[in-house]
Parts: sequence; C-alpha cells; structure tokens
Amino acid sequence: MAQADRGEAGWTGMRVFATERRAEAMALLDRIRSDGPQATSDFEAHKGQSGWWEWSDTKRALEWLFWAGHITTATRRGSFERVYDLTERVLPAAVTALPTPSDTDAHKALIERAASAHGIATSRELRDYFRQPPEAARQAIHELAEEGILVPVDVPGWRHAWLHCDARRPRRIDAQALLAPFDPLIWERDRTERLFGFHYRIEIYVPAGKRRHGYYVLPFLLGDRLVARADLKADRKQQRLLVQSVHLEADAPGHAPEALRSELATMAEWLQLELDMRDA
Repeated sequence: MAQADRGEAGWTGMRVFATERRAEAMALLDRIRSDGPQATSDFEAHKGQSGWWEWSDTKRALEWLFWAGHITTATRRGSFERVYDLTERVLPAAVTALPTPSDTDAHKALIERAASAHGIATSRELRDYFRQPPEAARQAIHELAEEGILVPVDVPGWRHAWLHCDARRPRRIDAQALLAPFDPLIWERDRTERLFGFHYRIEIYVPAGKRRHGYYVLPFLLGDRLVARADLKADRKQQRLLVQSVHLEADAPGHAPEALRSELATMAEWLQLELDMRDA
C-alpha cells in the first residue's frame, strides 16, 4: 500500500493518481469521509459507464485509493460492485494500530504464509500466491531457507521444491467437494496437473464444438484425489440444477459416482434447486 501511495505499485492506469492527478483522488476521498460509504456508481462523473472493463477515471482513482490503503471495501452492492469507506471506519483499531513491517519482513511473511498454505511448492508457486516481485521473493525464500523455515525436498519429476518446516503429513484425508474454477487448490493449473495428473482448463471461451468437457465444469475432489468433473448449469426459471455431463477420471474409485451425486445434491439444496441429472 505504501508503494502504491508513492506510485510504485498497482495497475499502470491507476498510478497517475498517486502523482499529477492526486488532487482528484483526494477529492473523492474527502467525499467518502464526509458522506459515508460510496460505490463508483454514486459519483456523477462515472454516470454512463457500463461493463466490467469500461473503467472511468473515477473508478481508476477509487481503485488507486483502495490499493494505497486510504479506503477499503465496506460491503458490495449486488454481486460485484464495491462500496468503499475509510479504512479506519472498516477495520478494527487494533488492526490499524499494528506496526508496519519493513518491505523485507513483509515479503518473508507472505512467502512463509504461502508455504503454509501449499505444504509443498516450487519457488514460482510461492511467489505467485501473493503476486510478489521475482527478486524480492527470491531473497525471501533464500532467507527463510537459511532460517530453516523452508526445507528443500526432492519430488520426482520436479526441478525443485520447498516444504514448510511445520507442514503436517496426515495419515488420511477425508475430503469431498466440488471446486470452483478459481479454488486455490486448482488455481495454478500446472501445479494441479503435477500433483493430481489432472488437466483442467476453463472452456467458457472455447467454441462449443471444440469443448472437451463442457461450458462451466467443476472438478470433484474425493479424498486426496481429483476423480471427476461435472458440467453444471443453474436453470433458475425451471428451478433445476442441470448436470449436463459428468466425466470420471480413468483411475476414479468405484464409489466416486455415488459420492459425486451426494455432493451434487448438496449443491442443489444450497442453491434451492432440484437436482436434474437426466443429461449426465
């Protein structure tokens, strides 16, 4: 946030508001301070804009204020639109009063947190988890390895790997879940393939005739393996969760279809829809 405030971080289109157009952003900040939480659509200068990617100068300025820590998300309007408020009015005082770490300590803390989340990971995966700069991540990994927090390990087929010193090795994993396309477990597609032998791609933008598995496909985790995938569609008008196709992996265990059906039923109940597997 400090780097963004100085114009050294954040998307290119936002950085101008840290320097020559800073006064414009500060005027938006003053309005939020006086009038309370505001969404981009509440500002007159933004009127007439539409679509996710048609960012007005107002939106860019607000996003710079967000990246720089002057404001944060108080809530959302609808599914996506952020409603901004002053950071000190959203976060507890005990949080905002904490000391700010140095850049070096911050990178180390983020790399260590990434390692804790992954268990085992490559240097690239540790860096990508919080989108850290390559050189800063490299130095943090080196220092954490010297301190014994990161332990180098050998994995067949991997060039290198790191393991957090406190990583647990469970005797068994009892898991059952349908995974959204951006679930952390499958976010890094190459890692997913290396760990599970599971090739997964989003096919929303693939022409229908060229899709392998479907339009909106959710992988199915069972135990410690990805064993199937299901192409789903919520038909709100007919109040049905349509299972348009199911594809089992070649090594899926015998109880995988029953477990998948159970999980689909849970999802249908959560969505308040009737499960319809006639096309699967």
